Amino acid sequence: MKQSLEDKIKTTRTSYFKAVFPELTNHHDTMLGGKAMEIMDEIAFITATRFSRKRFVVVGSEVNYTRSIPSGSIIEVVGEVGHVGKTSLKVSVTIFIEEMYSDKREVAVEGEFTCVAIDENNNSIPVLDE
Repeated sequence: MKQSLEDKIKTTRTSYFKAVFPELTNHHDTMLGGKAMEIMDEIAFITATRFSRKRFVVVGSEVNYTRSIPSGSIIEVVGEVGHVGKTSLKVSVTIFIEEMYSDKREVAVEGEFTCVAIDENNNSIPVLDE
């Protein structure tokens, strides 16, 4: 039986946890924005690939940083497919901050990444098989 689009989105939701240690931080003792973006880009790619099981490239992103991520925090990075087009899809990626020794949790960064399915010659192809 073929899986519905909604079920496929749910089952390919991607989650990643990481401790924020000093090698990821700047002179303010907060996570470097570029490191956060790098992790988000990778999660977007993995989420798209798991959704379609095709080759993807990330061609665009819009990222909003709403809170600094302090050293000593735990982050959870969550990717989920949003819009599915013919040859591209959008993956929403959110970074949540968790304090190491409390239950406090909040959103720090949100982004949307556009991923295009490609063949072995780097030409765009349909995301979903007909």
